[in-house]
Amino acid sequence: MGSYILRRLIYAVVTLMAISLIAFFILYAVPADPAAVIAGPNADAVAIANIRHQWGLDQPFVAQYKTYFFKLVRGDWGTSFFNQQSVLDQLWSRFPATAYLGIIAFLAQLVFGIPLGALAAIRQNTRTDSLIMGGVLIGLSIPRFWLGVILLFLFALKLPWFPLGGYGRWEHVVLPAITVGLTGAAYYTRLLRSSMIDVKRLDYVLAASAKGISPARVQIFHVMRNSLIPVVTWAGIDLASYLGGLLIVETVFGWPGIGQLTFQAIKNMDIPLISGAVLFSAILVVIGSLVVDITYVFLDPRISYD
Repeated sequence: MGSYILRRLIYAVVTLMAISLIAFFILYAVPADPAAVIAGPNADAVAIANIRHQWGLDQPFVAQYKTYFFKLVRGDWGTSFFNQQSVLDQLWSRFPATAYLGIIAFLAQLVFGIPLGALAAIRQNTRTDSLIMGGVLIGLSIPRFWLGVILLFLFALKLPWFPLGGYGRWEHVVLPAITVGLTGAAYYTRLLRSSMIDVKRLDYVLAASAKGISPARVQIFHVMRNSLIPVVTWAGIDLASYLGGLLIVETVFGWPGIGQLTFQAIKNMDIPLISGAVLFSAILVVIGSLVVDITYVFLDPRISYD
Protein backbone atom coordinates (compact mmCIF):
# COMPACT_ATOMS: atom_id res chain seq x y z
CA MET A 1 0.00 0.00 0.00
CA GLY A 2 2.77 2.42 0.97
CA SER A 3 4.77 1.89 -2.21
CA TYR A 4 1.60 2.18 -4.29
CA ILE A 5 0.68 5.50 -2.70
CA LEU A 6 4.25 6.76 -3.19
CA ARG A 7 4.13 5.87 -6.90
CA ARG A 8 0.79 7.58 -7.29
CA LEU A 9 2.09 10.70 -5.54
CA ILE A 10 5.01 10.85 -7.96
CA TYR A 11 2.63 10.46 -10.90
CA ALA A 12 0.43 13.16 -9.38
CA VAL A 13 3.31 15.64 -9.16
CA VAL A 14 4.28 14.97 -12.79
CA THR A 15 0.65 15.30 -13.86
CA LEU A 16 0.22 18.62 -12.09
CA MET A 17 3.43 19.95 -13.64
CA ALA A 18 2.14 18.98 -17.08
CA ILE A 19 -1.25 20.60 -16.39
CA SER A 20 0.38 23.83 -15.25
CA LEU A 21 2.51 23.90 -18.39
CA ILE A 22 -0.41 23.20 -20.74
CA ALA A 23 -2.70 25.73 -19.05
CA PHE A 24 -0.01 28.40 -19.09
CA PHE A 25 0.75 27.73 -22.77
CA ILE A 26 -2.92 27.98 -23.75
CA LEU A 27 -3.25 31.29 -21.94
CA TYR A 28 -0.01 32.51 -23.54
CA ALA A 29 -1.29 31.54 -27.01
CA VAL A 30 -4.64 33.32 -26.63
CA PRO A 31 -4.66 36.26 -29.08
CA ALA A 32 -6.12 38.69 -26.50
CA ASP A 33 -3.61 41.02 -24.85
CA PRO A 34 -3.98 41.05 -21.03
CA ALA A 35 -2.07 44.34 -20.83
CA ALA A 36 -4.63 46.02 -23.10
CA VAL A 37 -7.48 44.63 -20.99
CA ILE A 38 -5.85 45.89 -17.80
CA ALA A 39 -5.12 49.33 -19.27
CA GLY A 40 -8.68 49.83 -20.50
CA PRO A 41 -10.15 50.83 -23.87
CA ASN A 42 -8.82 54.40 -23.79
CA ALA A 43 -5.18 53.59 -22.98
CA ASP A 44 -2.47 54.52 -25.45
CA ALA A 45 0.29 52.25 -26.74
CA VAL A 46 2.86 53.57 -24.25
CA ALA A 47 0.66 52.77 -21.25
CA ILE A 48 -0.05 49.29 -22.58
CA ALA A 49 3.67 48.68 -23.17
CA ASN A 50 4.49 49.80 -19.63
CA ILE A 51 1.91 47.43 -18.15
CA ARG A 52 3.19 44.60 -20.33
CA HIS A 53 6.72 45.21 -19.06
CA GLN A 54 5.61 45.59 -15.44
CA TRP A 55 3.96 42.15 -15.43
CA GLY A 56 6.64 40.46 -17.53
CA LEU A 57 4.23 39.91 -20.43
CA ASP A 58 6.85 41.11 -22.91
CA GLN A 59 9.16 38.18 -22.09
CA PRO A 60 9.31 34.94 -24.14
CA PHE A 61 7.08 32.04 -23.12
CA VAL A 62 9.93 30.02 -21.59
CA ALA A 63 11.02 32.91 -19.38
CA GLN A 64 7.45 33.61 -18.25
CA TYR A 65 6.73 29.96 -17.41
CA LYS A 66 10.06 29.56 -15.64
CA THR A 67 9.26 32.51 -13.39
CA TYR A 68 5.74 31.16 -12.78
CA PHE A 69 6.94 27.62 -12.04
CA PHE A 70 9.62 28.58 -9.52
CA LYS A 71 7.12 30.79 -7.72
CA LEU A 72 4.77 27.81 -7.52
CA VAL A 73 7.52 25.67 -6.00
CA ARG A 74 7.95 28.30 -3.28
CA GLY A 75 4.20 28.35 -2.65
CA ASP A 76 3.59 31.65 -4.43
CA TRP A 77 0.67 31.24 -6.85
CA GLY A 78 1.03 34.77 -8.14
CA THR A 79 -0.89 38.01 -7.81
CA SER A 80 -4.07 38.97 -9.62
CA PHE A 81 -3.62 41.47 -12.42
CA PHE A 82 -6.73 43.40 -11.43
CA ASN A 83 -7.08 43.53 -7.65
CA GLN A 84 -3.41 42.98 -6.73
CA GLN A 85 -4.42 40.24 -4.25
CA SER A 86 -2.79 36.86 -3.77
CA VAL A 87 -4.29 34.22 -6.10
CA LEU A 88 -4.11 31.51 -3.45
CA ASP A 89 -5.78 33.70 -0.84
CA GLN A 90 -8.64 34.46 -3.22
CA LEU A 91 -9.15 30.80 -4.05
CA TRP A 92 -9.19 29.80 -0.38
CA SER A 93 -11.63 32.58 0.48
CA ARG A 94 -14.05 31.29 -2.18
CA PHE A 95 -13.53 27.60 -1.40
CA PRO A 96 -16.04 27.28 1.51
CA ALA A 97 -18.93 28.47 -0.67
CA THR A 98 -17.94 26.15 -3.51
CA ALA A 99 -17.46 23.21 -1.12
CA TYR A 100 -20.89 23.80 0.42
CA LEU A 101 -22.64 23.81 -2.94
CA GLY A 102 -20.51 21.00 -4.37
CA ILE A 103 -21.10 18.60 -1.47
CA ILE A 104 -24.87 19.24 -1.35
CA ALA A 105 -25.20 18.78 -5.12
CA PHE A 106 -22.99 15.69 -5.05
CA LEU A 107 -25.07 14.05 -2.31
CA ALA A 108 -28.28 14.96 -4.14
CA GLN A 109 -27.22 13.23 -7.32
CA LEU A 110 -26.19 10.08 -5.44
CA VAL A 111 -29.35 9.99 -3.32
CA PHE A 112 -31.51 10.06 -6.45
CA GLY A 113 -29.23 8.40 -8.99
CA ILE A 114 -28.19 5.22 -7.15
CA PRO A 115 -31.66 4.05 -6.02
CA LEU A 116 -33.16 4.79 -9.43
CA GLY A 117 -30.32 2.98 -11.20
CA ALA A 118 -30.69 -0.07 -8.95
CA LEU A 119 -34.47 -0.09 -9.41
CA ALA A 120 -34.14 0.18 -13.20
CA ALA A 121 -31.68 -2.75 -13.25
CA ILE A 122 -33.83 -4.93 -11.00
CA ARG A 123 -36.97 -4.13 -13.03
CA GLN A 124 -35.18 -4.39 -16.38
CA ASN A 125 -37.40 -4.26 -19.48
CA THR A 126 -40.48 -3.32 -17.49
CA ARG A 127 -42.58 -0.17 -17.54
CA THR A 128 -40.70 1.09 -14.48
CA ASP A 129 -37.40 0.68 -16.31
CA SER A 130 -38.76 2.52 -19.35
CA LEU A 131 -40.03 5.44 -17.26
CA ILE A 132 -36.75 5.78 -15.38
CA MET A 133 -34.64 5.63 -18.54
CA GLY A 134 -36.93 8.15 -20.24
CA GLY A 135 -36.26 10.54 -17.37
CA VAL A 136 -32.54 9.78 -17.64
CA LEU A 137 -32.57 10.71 -21.33
CA ILE A 138 -34.21 14.04 -20.53
CA GLY A 139 -31.80 14.70 -17.66
CA LEU A 140 -28.75 14.00 -19.80
CA SER A 141 -30.02 16.20 -22.63
CA ILE A 142 -30.66 19.35 -20.59
CA PRO A 143 -27.73 21.80 -20.39
CA ARG A 144 -27.11 22.92 -16.83
CA PHE A 145 -27.16 26.63 -17.64
CA TRP A 146 -30.56 26.25 -19.34
CA LEU A 147 -31.98 24.20 -16.45
CA GLY A 148 -30.69 26.78 -13.97
CA VAL A 149 -32.39 29.63 -15.83
CA ILE A 150 -35.67 27.69 -16.04
CA LEU A 151 -35.59 26.91 -12.31
CA LEU A 152 -34.93 30.56 -11.53
CA PHE A 153 -37.80 31.64 -13.75
CA LEU A 154 -40.27 29.15 -12.24
CA PHE A 155 -39.32 29.08 -8.57
CA ALA A 156 -37.79 32.52 -8.02
CA LEU A 157 -39.83 34.76 -10.31
CA LYS A 158 -43.18 33.09 -11.00
CA LEU A 159 -43.35 31.25 -7.67
CA PRO A 160 -41.09 33.24 -5.32
CA TRP A 161 -40.24 30.27 -3.14
CA PHE A 162 -36.49 30.74 -3.41
CA PRO A 163 -34.18 33.75 -3.85
CA LEU A 164 -32.85 34.68 -7.28
CA GLY A 165 -29.29 34.33 -6.06
CA GLY A 166 -26.97 34.93 -3.19
CA TYR A 167 -25.37 32.93 -0.43
CA GLY A 168 -25.87 32.54 3.28
CA ARG A 169 -29.16 30.76 3.98
CA TRP A 170 -30.27 27.23 3.12
CA GLU A 171 -32.78 28.61 0.61
CA HIS A 172 -29.91 29.88 -1.53
CA VAL A 173 -28.44 26.43 -2.15
CA VAL A 174 -31.63 24.60 -3.17
CA LEU A 175 -31.93 25.67 -6.81
CA PRO A 176 -28.23 25.44 -7.74
CA ALA A 177 -27.98 22.05 -5.99
CA ILE A 178 -31.03 20.78 -7.91
CA THR A 179 -29.53 22.07 -11.15
CA VAL A 180 -26.36 20.04 -10.64
CA GLY A 181 -28.05 17.12 -8.89
CA LEU A 182 -30.68 16.38 -11.54
CA THR A 183 -28.22 16.17 -14.42
CA GLY A 184 -25.73 14.24 -12.29
CA ALA A 185 -28.40 11.82 -11.00
CA ALA A 186 -29.38 10.98 -14.58
CA TYR A 187 -25.82 9.96 -15.39
CA TYR A 188 -25.39 7.83 -12.25
CA THR A 189 -28.75 6.15 -12.86
CA ARG A 190 -27.66 5.05 -16.32
CA LEU A 191 -24.19 4.07 -15.15
CA LEU A 192 -25.36 1.89 -12.25
CA ARG A 193 -28.13 0.27 -14.28
CA SER A 194 -25.70 -0.73 -17.01
CA SER A 195 -23.15 -2.00 -14.48
CA MET A 196 -25.70 -4.07 -12.53
CA ILE A 197 -27.07 -5.66 -15.69
CA ASP A 198 -23.55 -6.72 -16.69
CA VAL A 199 -22.75 -8.10 -13.23
CA LYS A 200 -26.02 -10.05 -13.03
CA ARG A 201 -24.84 -12.16 -15.96
CA LEU A 202 -21.59 -13.25 -14.31
CA ASP A 203 -21.13 -16.85 -13.20
CA TYR A 204 -20.74 -16.19 -9.48
CA VAL A 205 -24.07 -14.35 -9.39
CA LEU A 206 -25.82 -17.21 -11.20
CA ALA A 207 -24.17 -19.68 -8.81
CA ALA A 208 -25.36 -17.71 -5.78
CA SER A 209 -28.91 -17.75 -7.11
CA ALA A 210 -28.67 -21.49 -7.82
CA LYS A 211 -27.66 -22.12 -4.20
CA GLY A 212 -30.99 -20.75 -3.06
CA ILE A 213 -29.77 -17.43 -1.70
CA SER A 214 -32.62 -14.95 -1.53
CA PRO A 215 -32.91 -12.58 -4.53
CA ALA A 216 -32.63 -9.53 -2.26
CA ARG A 217 -29.38 -10.81 -0.74
CA VAL A 218 -27.98 -11.61 -4.18
CA GLN A 219 -28.82 -8.12 -5.44
CA ILE A 220 -27.33 -6.32 -2.43
CA PHE A 221 -24.25 -8.37 -1.52
CA HIS A 222 -23.29 -9.89 -4.87
CA VAL A 223 -24.56 -7.61 -7.62
CA MET A 224 -24.65 -4.15 -6.05
CA ARG A 225 -21.24 -4.30 -4.38
CA ASN A 226 -19.27 -5.00 -7.56
CA SER A 227 -21.52 -2.79 -9.66
CA LEU A 228 -20.47 0.22 -7.57
CA ILE A 229 -16.88 0.19 -8.84
CA PRO A 230 -17.53 2.39 -11.92
CA VAL A 231 -19.86 4.55 -9.81
CA VAL A 232 -17.13 5.10 -7.23
CA THR A 233 -14.71 6.03 -10.01
CA TRP A 234 -16.90 8.82 -11.35
CA ALA A 235 -18.14 9.85 -7.92
CA GLY A 236 -14.63 10.58 -6.71
CA ILE A 237 -13.77 12.58 -9.80
CA ASP A 238 -17.11 14.40 -9.73
CA LEU A 239 -16.78 15.44 -6.11
CA ALA A 240 -13.24 16.67 -6.68
CA SER A 241 -14.26 18.65 -9.75
CA TYR A 242 -17.24 20.17 -7.92
CA LEU A 243 -14.97 21.30 -5.11
CA GLY A 244 -12.81 22.96 -7.74
CA GLY A 245 -15.69 25.15 -8.85
CA LEU A 246 -18.98 24.88 -10.75
CA LEU A 247 -18.31 27.70 -13.18
CA ILE A 248 -21.61 27.80 -15.10
CA VAL A 249 -23.94 27.09 -12.18
CA GLU A 250 -22.19 29.52 -9.85
CA THR A 251 -22.35 32.22 -12.52
CA VAL A 252 -26.05 31.67 -13.25
CA PHE A 253 -27.02 31.77 -9.57
CA GLY A 254 -24.55 34.44 -8.47
CA TRP A 255 -22.90 31.95 -6.11
CA PRO A 256 -19.70 33.48 -4.65
CA GLY A 257 -17.48 30.46 -5.22
CA ILE A 258 -14.39 29.52 -7.19
CA GLY A 259 -16.43 29.01 -10.37
CA GLN A 260 -17.73 32.57 -10.34
CA LEU A 261 -14.24 33.86 -9.53
CA THR A 262 -12.83 31.93 -12.49
CA PHE A 263 -15.50 33.31 -14.81
CA GLN A 264 -14.61 36.85 -13.77
CA ALA A 265 -10.92 36.08 -14.29
CA ILE A 266 -11.61 34.79 -17.80
CA LYS A 267 -13.53 37.96 -18.69
CA ASN A 268 -10.64 40.07 -17.41
CA MET A 269 -7.91 37.88 -18.92
CA ASP A 270 -6.42 37.61 -15.44
CA ILE A 271 -3.78 35.00 -16.31
CA PRO A 272 -2.42 34.35 -12.77
CA LEU A 273 -5.94 33.83 -11.41
CA ILE A 274 -7.03 31.60 -14.30
CA SER A 275 -3.87 29.50 -13.97
CA GLY A 276 -4.35 29.25 -10.23
CA ALA A 277 -7.98 28.14 -10.58
CA VAL A 278 -7.04 25.46 -13.12
CA LEU A 279 -4.23 24.17 -10.91
CA PHE A 280 -6.42 24.22 -7.79
CA SER A 281 -9.09 22.14 -9.54
CA ALA A 282 -6.45 19.77 -10.94
CA ILE A 283 -5.00 19.14 -7.47
CA LEU A 284 -8.44 18.20 -6.15
CA VAL A 285 -9.10 15.85 -9.09
CA VAL A 286 -5.73 14.13 -8.62
CA ILE A 287 -6.44 13.66 -4.90
CA GLY A 288 -9.91 12.33 -5.73
CA SER A 289 -8.46 9.83 -8.20
CA LEU A 290 -6.01 8.57 -5.57
CA VAL A 291 -8.79 8.10 -3.01
CA VAL A 292 -10.87 6.22 -5.60
CA ASP A 293 -8.01 3.84 -6.42
CA ILE A 294 -7.51 3.03 -2.74
CA THR A 295 -11.26 2.50 -2.29
CA TYR A 296 -11.33 -0.10 -5.07
CA VAL A 297 -9.71 -2.78 -2.95
CA PHE A 298 -12.46 -2.56 -0.35
CA LEU A 299 -15.13 -3.07 -3.01
CA ASP A 300 -13.31 -5.83 -4.88
CA PRO A 301 -10.42 -7.63 -3.09
CA ARG A 302 -9.32 -9.11 -6.43
CA ILE A 303 -7.90 -5.72 -7.37
CA SER A 304 -4.19 -5.53 -6.62
CA TYR A 305 -1.87 -2.60 -6.03
CA ASP A 306 0.97 -4.28 -7.94
